[in-house]
Amino acid sequence: MSRLYDTIEPNVIDEKMLQKAVEEQGPQEELGQLAKREGIDFKDVTQLQLDFRNILKIDNLWQFVNLTKLQLDNNIIEKIEALDSLVHLIWLDLSFNNIEIIEGLEALVKLQDLSLYNNRISKIENLDTLQELQVFSIGNNNLTTLENVVYLRKFKKLRTLNLTGNPLCENEQYSMFIAAHLPDLVYLDFKLVDENTRELAEIKYQYVIDEIKQGEAQALAKLEEEQAKQKELEHHKAAYIEYLNGPFLFENMYAEDTEAPKLAYLPGMADLLETYPFRKSNKFVSICENLFAYGLKQHEKRKAEVSTFYECLHEAVMDSQQQGTKIILDFENSSQGLLDVVQNMSNLEIAESKLVKYNEDISQLSDTLMTLEMQTVDQLEEIIKDFERNIADQVLNATVLCFLIFFHTMAQCRDLENHHHEKLLEIAINTLEKIIKSEFDDELPDAVRLLFVDKDTIVNAVNASHDVHLLKIDNREDDIVTKANSWASSVHKNEISRNRNRVREINQYIDQLQEELDNMEGLEQME
Repeated sequence: MSRLYDTIEPNVIDEKMLQKAVEEQGPQEELGQLAKREGIDFKDVTQLQLDFRNILKIDNLWQFVNLTKLQLDNNIIEKIEALDSLVHLIWLDLSFNNIEIIEGLEALVKLQDLSLYNNRISKIENLDTLQELQVFSIGNNNLTTLENVVYLRKFKKLRTLNLTGNPLCENEQYSMFIAAHLPDLVYLDFKLVDENTRELAEIKYQYVIDEIKQGEAQALAKLEEEQAKQKELEHHKAAYIEYLNGPFLFENMYAEDTEAPKLAYLPGMADLLETYPFRKSNKFVSICENLFAYGLKQHEKRKAEVSTFYECLHEAVMDSQQQGTKIILDFENSSQGLLDVVQNMSNLEIAESKLVKYNEDISQLSDTLMTLEMQTVDQLEEIIKDFERNIADQVLNATVLCFLIFFHTMAQCRDLENHHHEKLLEIAINTLEKIIKSEFDDELPDAVRLLFVDKDTIVNAVNASHDVHLLKIDNREDDIVTKANSWASSVHKNEISRNRNRVREINQYIDQLQEELDNMEGLEQME
């Protein structure tokens, strides 16, 4: 069921192996020899065949970012790993290896055809992200339970499945079970699933399938609800107002307060907490909810302003690209066929003068394109500055008002927490005095009684609780300010990235022209 180490030493995928594989699979004629001499960029490779190479460990495939087909069959691979960068992979063959666990495939969301045939796998698992899967071969493994195959119901596009050679195939209900639980399957073990088997399976497993469907519907509804909540939360985060639409701040303050459960046993604490100004349906929650509504409104306004800004930015970039394209087309039209003409000239002096002129034209083209790019950079920088100076001011003025409201709310929050702390400390001291005078008759848990060994212990506990509450308030305030101050920084980062990419494109184009010219001059010298 798996390959054993033989006399050939196990291999790890390295640069030498990859280079050799790419060269072997590339064109072998003159074009292929040229590619071999100049080197092949792994980013340009879409198919890679690494079978029968005694590979023990998958590694060093991160450069093949555009790979769509990968063959790693007939090796001695023990673990699926190091495939995260191959996000465009559609076809993957890991058959005839020593793999025991299905793992490491989460990033391959475009995968349609997967073969794990002839390995040591005992459970179908960890394939949840492969929703495009259409063909799955996992025959000749150690799958023993039919129920495990039910996992494949989540792959709505799965049409071809191979399980042959697994122990579960010996079950007399095998074909019927698979047909019932995977009703959209077209081929099972290289055979067409006939309609008669499908109909009988549907009748036999009707109640089981109905129960499964009900569970799936409930799970789907729960998933959709969670996704909707997450989407809403992301929207709130973008507006810097997450968790301000309710008593979340209060609940969060007490969530990490280890002293609060003990202090809750003190006499009068129940009444104090009920009147605590942060509780639900009180003034503070109302203020938070008003701030939440205002923040949402300002976020929509900010989005509209930013959208207008990006439209201006995009228009400037497109205008620059169109000008650059025209400059290049004019150059190519004027120099079209020039190298062929020069190559066929009998007068070497005239040919050389034309090559010199062509070299000057290339330099001029480079200067023109770079000048255009610099003008574009200046134009975009001016647009960004205007945005920061004018449009952004309009948005940020409203945002600042939102912050002032927020700061005022936080100040109120601190005042109310301080008032609560004073009341709690008063209760704690009174309780301590009663305990010392043996006037306290209420039953207290041992952990609570330990707080009253002396005044310092109980005061420290109350202060620790207070510090946790204030820290939560401070952190929430810092969080919203930090996010607001950094929201526009991506504009500059995007422009720097665009500029670098454009300069790289110009240099690559000029290098290509220069290389053609250098090759021509080399031929002239040889003649």
